[in-house]
Amino acid sequence: MTLTKDQIVAGLTAILGPDSVRASAQDMAGYLAEPRRRFTQRAQAVALPRTVAEVQKVMAWAHEVGVRIIPQAGNTGLVGGQVPLHGDEVILSISRLTGKRAVDVRAGNMVLNAGTTLEEAHTIADEAGMLFPLYIASQGSARIGGVLGSNAGGVQVLAYGNARELCLGVEAVMADGTLYQGLNALKKDNTGYDLKDLFVGSEGTLGIITAATLKLFPKPAAHETALLNVASPDDALTLFSTLRARAGTTLTAFEIMPRIGFDFQLKHGMLSQDPSADISPWYVLAELSVPQGVAEGGLAAALEAAFETGLVTNGVIAESLAQREMLWLAREQMSEVQSREGASIKHDVSVPVAAVPELIARGMEAALKVAPGIRPVPFGHLGDGNIHFNFSQPEGADPKVFMAGAYAVHDAIYEIVLALGGSVSAEHGIGQLKTALLAKVKDPVALAMMRSIKSALDPKGILNPGKVLG
Repeated sequence: MTLTKDQIVAGLTAILGPDSVRASAQDMAGYLAEPRRRFTQRAQAVALPRTVAEVQKVMAWAHEVGVRIIPQAGNTGLVGGQVPLHGDEVILSISRLTGKRAVDVRAGNMVLNAGTTLEEAHTIADEAGMLFPLYIASQGSARIGGVLGSNAGGVQVLAYGNARELCLGVEAVMADGTLYQGLNALKKDNTGYDLKDLFVGSEGTLGIITAATLKLFPKPAAHETALLNVASPDDALTLFSTLRARAGTTLTAFEIMPRIGFDFQLKHGMLSQDPSADISPWYVLAELSVPQGVAEGGLAAALEAAFETGLVTNGVIAESLAQREMLWLAREQMSEVQSREGASIKHDVSVPVAAVPELIARGMEAALKVAPGIRPVPFGHLGDGNIHFNFSQPEGADPKVFMAGAYAVHDAIYEIVLALGGSVSAEHGIGQLKTALLAKVKDPVALAMMRSIKSALDPKGILNPGKVLG
């Protein structure tokens, strides 16, 4: 059965009421435009259910009549997984499913509705005297359902893990409208398959997450943050090993950044002043989280030997919250500033931590061969091997001409990543951007297993069609 747009809108309105359905181009615009504006496609309607029961009713109806559904949370995804691909889909937004269901400080977990923003999750944890340690640049807009659906990473994966490791259980509406009730808070449950992991990282292709049980941690007494000058990524890796040996699990972030990223931000007025001690080809942003009852000063002590040997040539240790925030701002703006500098080619990749220096060296060399004058801006989570290997256009270049050569740069970088045993998508997912790439690089047996799972849980193929598996 193929329904017209009017029939789809009428069906949704009958279930949700007129205040919960958007159908005009103007009303839907904010749901169709993803952050990079790389994918443009219409939708038949936007559904805004207020309850889990309403999500179930929409899915049961869609399953019966064959309407395809795109789950959308905060619409912050960077690979087009949350926006239409074909034009005949309905976007189902979980943005109204907000708030907490329960917080258990003694057990160290909280249950949140999936439309709760990540920033709100931080506030809920903070009010309980606890920490939810997943931090990403879009946390004011990103919602828990999307964070889990994309298995988001962030700057503290090194110590706490990514979204999958921070999730104890989920509740999810299935393609036919039935409800998977997996909101347990057990750390040990050996009763068969761990079904929550089907939904975390599935990008809305297997079910719609409506709530989740998330881990909480004790709040640190303080943070010690430093921006350190290093000569090369290889020296940064050596520094990481040194700090990890001295600081152990209190080392919660370790980021690498090139000088060019600071120069861009200063040029475009995104930083009021240079946050670094002085000019260096590379910088490391390192942070220790000081546990309650532990004396401060661990970072300075751990860095003594690095300064003495010349591994770190200079640096700034934050002496106030404002200075710490400025150091982190310089890191968080590394990607955003590139749009102000012109066209950019981006890669979200990971390799074994020990291979990061080789990835950067070989990747920069390969890109410059295929695109002379290209400006490499590799940065990211050296501590977990995830590098955002970005490239800005040559100065004065035509952006369209530059982007026309993007595939040659992609091929060069991905070839090196795979040769080093890495992944072509570290924390952004597959969405609609990387479906063809996934089909080329994923183990055939793994792909067959993924397709079997998709077919079993969504036999009509109505959940986020064309995403991930193509």
